[in-house]
Amino acid sequence: MAAQRKSNGLKDILNRGLQKVAEAASSNDDLSALDLLIAQHRNIEKLFAQVEQARGSRKQALFDQLADELAVHSTIEEKIFYPNVKRPSTEALLQESVEDHLELKRALADMMALDAEDDDFDGKLNVLQEQVTHHAREEEEGRLFAKVRAELDRDLLAALASEMIRMMVELDQEGQPPRLHIPEETAEAALI
Repeated sequence: MAAQRKSNGLKDILNRGLQKVAEAASSNDDLSALDLLIAQHRNIEKLFAQVEQARGSRKQALFDQLADELAVHSTIEEKIFYPNVKRPSTEALLQESVEDHLELKRALADMMALDAEDDDFDGKLNVLQEQVTHHAREEEEGRLFAKVRAELDRDLLAALASEMIRMMVELDQEGQPPRLHIPEETAEAALI
């Protein structure tokens, strides 16, 4: 029963994310990888706000959703997006991004060991939120995405979006929450 609820939670997250992506891309014929990532950023921001406001078991459930969303997001960036947008002009930004991801994963792994009602949880959540917001808004949206838009064509960005969505579905069908992989990924930054 609990496994079924978790699975339904992941499907809900995926469905909401895909709906947001469709809305973000409604003005275009092609869904861009950038549209997908920005839609995920906005969804993550909303989840942070919901976790902050929640109490008790709802807070824990929302945090688990947030951790799953961050795990999926970092996975599709590290395995698909970053390697495919790596150019001399983006290489330093991408290396900084995987280092940011490593810090975020370490913070998430620490938080996953806590109960959402633990005295340290809210402070750690605030620090994580600041790190994620800086990475998403300033580093990626503010710097990296502009370079990617300028250097890659729409067809490649649309193909990357399709590949990233396919990986999101695979992660959902894996049978375990994506957040469970986070502690395994805290030793070193991903290779791109």
